[in-house]
Amino acid sequence: MPDPPPLAADEPATAAWRARQPAAFAVLSRGAASGRLTYAERLPARPGVRVPWPDWVPGQVVAAFDRSGISDPWAHQAAAADHARAGRNVILATGTASGKSVGYLAPALTAIGEGGTALYLAPTRALAADQLKLVDGLSEGIDHGLGQGTGSGFRQGRGLGLGIGHGLGRGFGLGVRAAVIDSDTPADQRAWARRHASYLLTTPDMLHYGLLPQHPRWNGFLRRLRYVIVDECHGYRGVFGSHVAHVLRRLRRVVEHHQDRGAPGLVFVLASATISEPARCAELLTGLPAEAVTADAAPRGPMTFGMWEPPLTALRGEAGAPLRRTAVAEAAELLADLVRDGVPALAFIRSRRGAEAVAAAARSRLVETGFGELAHRVAAYRSGYLADERRHLEEALRSGAITALATTTALELGVNITGLDAVLIAGWPGTRTALWQQAGRAGRAGREAVAILIARDDPLDTYLVHHPEALLHRPVEATVLDPANPYILAPHLCAAAAELPLTAADLELFGPAAPSVLAQLAGQGSLRDRGGRWHLTSAHRTPLTGLRGTGGRPVRIVEEATGRLVGTMDEPSAHVLAHAGAVYPHQGEMYLVTRLDLAESVALVQHTDPGYTTSARELTGIAVSAEHRRAQWGAAAVHFGDVLVTRQVVAFTRRKPETGQLLGEQALDLPFRTLRTRAVWWTLSPGQRAELGSAGVDLAGAAHAAEHAAIGLLPLVAACDRWDVGGVSADLHPETGRLTIFVYDGHDGGAGFAERGFAAAAQWLRATALAIAGCECSAGCPSCIQSPKCGNGNEPLSKQGSLALLDRLLADAAE
Repeated sequence: MPDPPPLAADEPATAAWRARQPAAFAVLSRGAASGRLTYAERLPARPGVRVPWPDWVPGQVVAAFDRSGISDPWAHQAAAADHARAGRNVILATGTASGKSVGYLAPALTAIGEGGTALYLAPTRALAADQLKLVDGLSEGIDHGLGQGTGSGFRQGRGLGLGIGHGLGRGFGLGVRAAVIDSDTPADQRAWARRHASYLLTTPDMLHYGLLPQHPRWNGFLRRLRYVIVDECHGYRGVFGSHVAHVLRRLRRVVEHHQDRGAPGLVFVLASATISEPARCAELLTGLPAEAVTADAAPRGPMTFGMWEPPLTALRGEAGAPLRRTAVAEAAELLADLVRDGVPALAFIRSRRGAEAVAAAARSRLVETGFGELAHRVAAYRSGYLADERRHLEEALRSGAITALATTTALELGVNITGLDAVLIAGWPGTRTALWQQAGRAGRAGREAVAILIARDDPLDTYLVHHPEALLHRPVEATVLDPANPYILAPHLCAAAAELPLTAADLELFGPAAPSVLAQLAGQGSLRDRGGRWHLTSAHRTPLTGLRGTGGRPVRIVEEATGRLVGTMDEPSAHVLAHAGAVYPHQGEMYLVTRLDLAESVALVQHTDPGYTTSARELTGIAVSAEHRRAQWGAAAVHFGDVLVTRQVVAFTRRKPETGQLLGEQALDLPFRTLRTRAVWWTLSPGQRAELGSAGVDLAGAAHAAEHAAIGLLPLVAACDRWDVGGVSADLHPETGRLTIFVYDGHDGGAGFAERGFAAAAQWLRATALAIAGCECSAGCPSCIQSPKCGNGNEPLSKQGSLALLDRLLADAAE
């Protein structure tokens, strides 16, 4: 989608207008009649702008694109390709289905024909495999268009050898030989890829674990490497993005080592959904300046975007608060209605289990309402399925054999699905970028389309469906990452030293924080200086850190009956997700944790689904280490700085997955953990506190409720999930001596989320107050002030008190 999407405020999606539209709009009419549709707005169509192919693109490559249905590129595709060909790093940040792959494949295939190689990085293995299919088709088109190819012309497992052939000039003839390398690739196929591949597709994890530590064996490929393609780079945020940033810096260093002086030089081509500050994102990830191409020239059909709020139910949750019907249940009903009306559709669900549940419930509803003959036209789609199963489902949806899929984000990234008329999004996906990425799956053939955001029982979801301007009238987020985080930087300096001894010049590559972190590593004995070159000491050669956590020894998830390794996670996460009694989902399968042994870093599990979900309860203390910034709001203030958080998991709760109803709580005995991180916190003066107390405000309940709601609304201004952050509130905090509310990054060293909250504090807290005030409950519920991960059982909480507190805090707020 555009940034932000063009809106037709004077063309509302009225009931009369919808009545004249295709079947996809019937669900909107029913939602308006029931009161569940809170808002709908039509986003107008946009024409496309094509331009001629750049002169430098070889005719055979142009012909291959033409045979695949691309006669001329869109203007943004050609602009990105021109930047890359000229040796400039570039980020192509345009909407879903805008054809970003053409922008990087045109220069990459051209360079391969001249004797170079290209490396493609995807955030998931599934996307890398899908891209191989695309390159496969283009390569065959190139080969078939030549008649006499000189490439190797054979396949080796996942590798593809097809010659570009004679007659292209300028050194063409090496051939496009593509190969996917991931953790499942057999040794013989990896060996083939090392010897023959000219287009290598992999993930940052595999680059980190497999290729960079063995870079001498990849000398032939790295010596000729011209382009590094970083696809779906908006997904590299927070801790994961910070890790990937250092993997790319290590790659730059290794490539420079292998390439001859005077070589053309490495060029990064990044592709992203629409994001704010794309050039800044590219520079944070690669450490290099980049050109940004953001003007989306691809055509789009018109779309009506709807906001949907499920009704309250008779069920009661904690503290007697009413429970809202789940977004999952609502999505299942809507998906069945779309199938009944013959509308090709996707429903995006946040979890694998939820996707399976929506598909099953939609089939059941079709049977119950007399349309059982259509039940087979609904299926689930998620990661964890075999590749053949996924390809079968994708093709069935394209051909019409399946009308609707309930899917996880596995279908959000890159997979080419066309011809859909509707998309359901069950719960705010975390960022506006992700929302438009998912919504953009509808209307890809230029037809009228419908996208509906279904609110979960959550403060942010509640706020958005009642304040659509905060979503539809705002630009998408910038990517948040912090490569200077010492807890992330340190293991990558060790990994880099193991790959090649570090020098003073290398430290500049890793950023201004590198010298001090290196000094700490030297003091610990991890690195040793030998003539100005820093080596990793043999005594400190530890396993490489994972990219999706903050390091440390991983906890292995092991099936007790067989000894099979199910998965791994970082140690802090194990306290919360793999404690004894936890239900642990993995690739669509459910496991029950029978024992967590922290000394041995292992969690034993049984393969079973007990029929409930679990969530841990933590007690948290916090101390301020250093204050970096402060904004004075009259007598109140907002702060940002370093904090030390002490946490202990003390219990876990069991809930029904369909309704969230509490089934019970069980105590746990786990050790304390400490976390050095960054936080944003706000304080009221003693006079303001006394004023609220005199007015009868329950100060502890007000602060606690405001903390919960603020955490739920932080994703509005920072590209995070509420589970990425934590919070602490105190009527009178011992260190500040004031009523204080903290929100902190849940990762060692910070992840950038609290800093974003500080920068947008007024907008963030005003939205928090509106979300609380706009909720229809009387005393507080999960849609406003209750938290699913509260360490105190959501006690005490005061809804009205939180509004009074936020009103007092914001009275003199500066934007």
